[in-house]
Amino acid sequence: MPVPLLDVNAQNHSLESELQSAFNQVLRHGRFIMGPEMETFEAEIAAMVGVKHALSVSSGTDALLLALMALDIQPGDEVLCPAFTFFATAGAVSRLGAVPVFTDICPICFNMDVNDARKKITAKTKAMIPVHLFGQCADMDPLLALAKERGLKVVEDAAQSIGAKYKGRDSGTMGDFGIYSFFPSKNLGGFGDGGMLVTNDDTLAEFAKVLRNHGSKPKYYHHFVGGNFRMDTLQCALLSVKVKRYSQFTAERQRNAAHYTAELSKLYGVVQADPAHCKCVSTQDVWLAAQVAKIVLPVGYAHNTHIWNQFTLRVLGGQRDSLRDHLVAKKIGCDIYYPVTLDQQKCFENLPESSRSGCDVSHRVAGEVLSIPIYGELNEAQRNEVIAAIGEWLA
Repeated sequence: MPVPLLDVNAQNHSLESELQSAFNQVLRHGRFIMGPEMETFEAEIAAMVGVKHALSVSSGTDALLLALMALDIQPGDEVLCPAFTFFATAGAVSRLGAVPVFTDICPICFNMDVNDARKKITAKTKAMIPVHLFGQCADMDPLLALAKERGLKVVEDAAQSIGAKYKGRDSGTMGDFGIYSFFPSKNLGGFGDGGMLVTNDDTLAEFAKVLRNHGSKPKYYHHFVGGNFRMDTLQCALLSVKVKRYSQFTAERQRNAAHYTAELSKLYGVVQADPAHCKCVSTQDVWLAAQVAKIVLPVGYAHNTHIWNQFTLRVLGGQRDSLRDHLVAKKIGCDIYYPVTLDQQKCFENLPESSRSGCDVSHRVAGEVLSIPIYGELNEAQRNEVIAAIGEWLA
């Protein structure tokens, strides 16, 4: 049977009556920008993740941009960000005239390598943006310690990880700012673009609110140049319907990930990543060779709560495209997140070499990764179809 990589309507259609009711409520009162549903949704998110301030914004990308503006990142400032992530992380830095400096990643959790980050700090470095990729938090304690030691601001890119936890703390709540995305494919997916900026700092929250609305306070009086970063009332109202079920959505993805891990691990040539080797790639390679590994399954660290925005395999030996082609032929959805690292993107080729060097693990992983369906509504028969197809390829 065909298995899509993602089926947003499997979730949305089950909520149709409540979503229509939310739409009608906004239609009736007519406050389409910054209406009452905006404040309600912001309060719901703040309560869910345990943060003092939550500001709804026009997209996850704009949330990153707004955070950097509120932190006064200026042209020429350097900002550390991982080489292996979605473009928006570095794009927001570059849009302000600042310089993204790319760090390498851990090959187990795919997140920022603190040791490489330390090597790349200069006198111009003003901030870092650790990304909690694919639904699992980066190793924040050493990153936060490094930031404190070197006087750096921290913006957590939690676009893919709302509700994920690190040692009991929610993603997005540990730095100066955190950002979430409500792009339709996210675990808490909206009906267009939308995002959220969160912080525990009263002063930063107030400044970000002003910048969100053209830098205006009071209306028509502008002490700062901000932007139009407001999120539509309608998006807030619709997402408010979903946020009440978010724990259920997360549990369903975790169930699917557990099923994949249990069944795929039975196949010859498939191993689960071993966190014991996350700090040493050469040691990991020796271990993988001893296991005769062809596919490495993702793992959630014991100290993390993984929410599985993606279930991303590493396909070794240069065989990733072969598996992808096999799955596509079987009508099983899959995709490569991400085939080109940020340091290798054409738009960044004029950055200083020092900003783009030393990302060998990122380059390697970009040639190995393949994500398979993991959305919550994926049923057991569909999961078994995916597992069987991978088994056929390995045979």
